Amino acid sequence: MSTETKYSSGSNLEKVLKSGQFAFTGELGPPRGTDVDEVREKARFLKGHVDSVNITDNQTAVVRMSSWAASLIAIDEGLEPNYQMVCRDRNRLAMQADILGGYALGIRNMLCLSGDHQQFGDHPDAKGVFDIDSIQLIALVKQMRDEGRFLSGNEIHKPPKMFIGAASNPFADPFEWRVHRLAKKIEAGADFIQTQCIYNMPKFREFIRLANEEGLTEKVYILGGVTPMKSVGMARYMATKVPGMDVPEEIINRLKGVEKSKVAQEGINIACEQIEEFKAMKGVHGVHLMAIEWEHMVPQIAEQAKVLPRPVFD
Repeated sequence: MSTETKYSSGSNLEKVLKSGQFAFTGELGPPRGTDVDEVREKARFLKGHVDSVNITDNQTAVVRMSSWAASLIAIDEGLEPNYQMVCRDRNRLAMQADILGGYALGIRNMLCLSGDHQQFGDHPDAKGVFDIDSIQLIALVKQMRDEGRFLSGNEIHKPPKMFIGAASNPFADPFEWRVHRLAKKIEAGADFIQTQCIYNMPKFREFIRLANEEGLTEKVYILGGVTPMKSVGMARYMATKVPGMDVPEEIINRLKGVEKSKVAQEGINIACEQIEEFKAMKGVHGVHLMAIEWEHMVPQIAEQAKVLPRPVFD
């Protein structure tokens, strides 16, 4: 990989990826209130099973405990957070301030996102900020880290050395532009990429083939997104109601073909089969497991997927 940098973020995820090991990251959704114990309970199931855990930022445009606050609770619980920041809710001053504050308090990974549009959330009349987009946010964090300067050009005293992440949806239309958008995020400064949930494996294989041909997988670490289906209803909902999602009919039929009490396990079986293929797939460097509100199943999934034990670094 030609992703070597001149800095050291201290990120455990960065160490796993740079060591050439198959990364395994998780996700934790903050609560819709101030219950710290809710975060701690979810963290308990993730600790020791993932290399880093995404702390979502008002996911689905619904108000929740702030990502940086939940990230600090995760650190206190022995987890390494991957701090998400969306462009929907902040201007460039607030973004840069939160990056400085987060790094000062121990956050070492950051995922730069546009954010789900507010019309889909619980405050549809909220004003979307979108002062900059996700690609510009990636470039902003890289400039702060590598050049030690704010977006204004002014110097930063002790810059934040974040390990920079971005998202990629291999299934959005037009498909032929997906790799080009990935290239833009890499050029902007992304160190690692986490993809949208993958269900259409043939289409993802084509996406990775194109990324390999363009040499992109030599410039960035790609983690395939995996979300186990809990039910047939969930599969149908994601197939018809979630923008950018591609759920083949054969996945739904496979879940329909087992007893109702065994559907969740079949969803896990499908996810583990995907993980097994990703391990051998050129250009895929790990898996990002999105088991929101199903964190208690992560130990079982990690065990069945044969990704344990996780590497430990000094």
